[in-house]
Amino acid sequence: MPLYYSNIYTCWGLSNYHSLKMSCTEPNQIFLLPTGGLPEDFLSSLEKDEEGKLKVTLKYPHYFPTMKKCHVPETRQKLEAAFNSRCKEENSCILKELVELRARKSSILGFSTHADFVLEMNMAKSGKKVAVFLEDLARKLKPLGEEERAVILKLKEKECEKRGMPFDVQIYASDTRYYMTQVEETQYAVDQNLLKEYFPMEVVTHGLLDIYQELLGLTFHLEEGAPVWHEDVTLYSVKDRASGNVIGQFYLDLFPREGKYGHAACFGLQPGCLIPDGTRQIAVAAMVANFSKPTAEAPSLLQHDEVETYFHEFGHVMHQLCAQAEFAMFSGTHVERDFVEAPSQMLENWVWEKEPLQRMSKHYKTGSPIPEELLDKLMKSRLANTGLFNLRQIVLAKVDQALHTKTGVDPAEEYAHLCQEILGVAASSGTNMPATFGHLAGGYDAQYYGYLWSEVFSMDMFYARFKQEGIMNPKVGLDYRNCILKPGGSMDAADMLKNFLGREPKQEAFLLSKGLTVELEAGTPCAC
Repeated sequence: MPLYYSNIYTCWGLSNYHSLKMSCTEPNQIFLLPTGGLPEDFLSSLEKDEEGKLKVTLKYPHYFPTMKKCHVPETRQKLEAAFNSRCKEENSCILKELVELRARKSSILGFSTHADFVLEMNMAKSGKKVAVFLEDLARKLKPLGEEERAVILKLKEKECEKRGMPFDVQIYASDTRYYMTQVEETQYAVDQNLLKEYFPMEVVTHGLLDIYQELLGLTFHLEEGAPVWHEDVTLYSVKDRASGNVIGQFYLDLFPREGKYGHAACFGLQPGCLIPDGTRQIAVAAMVANFSKPTAEAPSLLQHDEVETYFHEFGHVMHQLCAQAEFAMFSGTHVERDFVEAPSQMLENWVWEKEPLQRMSKHYKTGSPIPEELLDKLMKSRLANTGLFNLRQIVLAKVDQALHTKTGVDPAEEYAHLCQEILGVAASSGTNMPATFGHLAGGYDAQYYGYLWSEVFSMDMFYARFKQEGIMNPKVGLDYRNCILKPGGSMDAADMLKNFLGREPKQEAFLLSKGLTVELEAGTPCAC
């Protein structure tokens, strides 16, 4: 059965390679799919086919910028429909088979559902506890989501009036990213196109590596001329600064290319563990991403959310390398699945703090720092759209739970039902988002809730220690490395958290980070 799963997962990977084309003869003369609102540097970065048409794939560096900035509804609608229909016929069959096989396997092993089988080794322990967690959070976030939808509707009404389009008092799935970007730009005055000029890849990478070295007591060394699988890839060796011992190596593979994995992720290539002769095998990991490539006119420029993704995934790299477990099965990120995101989620906070942002940024032309006013606006914008974003996470987690706790669930119908009920935004007709949802076939089955669950702990760790004692405090950084990263999976996450926090985890910081009011008494333990 495991081999069969592996074959199915390989087939699922085909969903990354669907593409469509937008046709134009010059940036201001657009045909077929108009590109109004898209910045010139984005349009100039696109490949052209033999007819001179611009090629837009459904990979992240093309899809998300278009959905965020293109003001032509028809273009967004066609792109969103294509994105959520990638290989839907093939993958619908694969997903149905996956769910059935998982249910059979769990039944043979004596579990009532696949969720209960998987969750036995997680912090949550059961599907019922996950359901309570998601319901409670959805109840608290829905009023915030309603407020945000009202803001978006007002923005859409103004946009329709400005562009002479009919306004039907509806928010469509193809509207959400565009108007959420508008919220950031109008309510918080954050110009995303201007902001990315301060995040050239080389500067971000240099600043990020410096911050991690300082925080965790490490030194990184670029291995010039190392054998790599592509010219874009770089290799670094990592030493403990105090002892000088090599603890591991990591590869950075940051730009898209044909046939490459289409998302951002960290892959463990070699576990750090003891080997039979008693010596230690170093850990090796690779961070893979698909950030926009440099052009003749400009270097690779990152959106702020891409800087956040970079910081997050590199946090997984550090988890892989800093873990010092004896056995390979407990190496690196081999912790409870609903805790594995917490260390990296905690480190995302650094891209919302002034000092780290200043260290990771510089205008690509002038070398000037981000203006204080823009920096302040960016940091305040963290709460923008938090209700709708997290309600969508709950929708995805609930779809995942439904597929692995019930029988006969139609994934597309369940997703459409939950989108309407929880998010208040209907799924596009004819699409099947779950059939493109790689987490369902990539190790997160019945465990997607873990992104929200682990965020409870990530926020508690950040606000209880780093925010209180200094975000670049090397003592707190070393405590974090020793208490959270070093054990790998050799210790229960609950015990690691208590060692780092000096108490039981609490959820106040998590709720506040979502823009919610906290009515808990001091010391109230975490609901999860």
